[in-house]
Amino acid sequence: MIPLKDTIPSRSFPLVTWALIGLNMLVFMFEISLSPQLLDRLFHIFGLVPARLFSGELLSWVPLFTGMFLHGGWFHIISNMWILFIFGDNVEDRMGSGRYLLFYLLSGLIAGLLQTLILPGSNLPIVGASGAIAGVLGAYMLLFPSARVVTLVPGFFLPWFVEISAVFFLGFWFIAQLFSGLFSLTLPGGASMGGVAWWAHIGGFVFGLLGGRRFAPPKPDTYPWPPDEHWPR
Repeated sequence: MIPLKDTIPSRSFPLVTWALIGLNMLVFMFEISLSPQLLDRLFHIFGLVPARLFSGELLSWVPLFTGMFLHGGWFHIISNMWILFIFGDNVEDRMGSGRYLLFYLLSGLIAGLLQTLILPGSNLPIVGASGAIAGVLGAYMLLFPSARVVTLVPGFFLPWFVEISAVFFLGFWFIAQLFSGLFSLTLPGGASMGGVAWWAHIGGFVFGLLGGRRFAPPKPDTYPWPPDEHWPR
């Protein structure tokens, strides 16, 4: 299923969401200008390498943040930015831009840490915004449980468009990540099976689901009804 849009309109312009998309795209444009050798070096320096995180080096933790803005190819960045575009605006609208940015970065941090704890000896660099975006998805599921998502279901002859519950869509996505992550642990090389950091997705989503409300202020009060003595009649 390919999500196309959600049914919750945003009340404000999602400045941080668009800024994150723009920054990721700018970094990717820089990536594709590099030779394969330089790109590999970039990934190993600024991507998250689990075996190096607890090495004691002064800058060993920097890739937890820089790795969020690197991507491994066109499909990788387009799919990530598309999901952020669909779901990020509502979460930003609910949290406010400043809290949303902090939440996004913390989601990516938690995602990277869990992936590192699951596979601490890996020397393969982990890159991508999907851990942080998974946090956004978890918060969306928490904050907008009644939302629906218009999805495209590929067919043999004609595409099929269907509107489904966001809770079902995101819950199904999380269960798929969880099963993939558990299955990957049974294989040689483990948690990065297929080049996907499953446990980063799981960690980001759980953080968003459990902690997202702490970043969202209470909803504004609605107009009192029935009107009290202070309400103009």
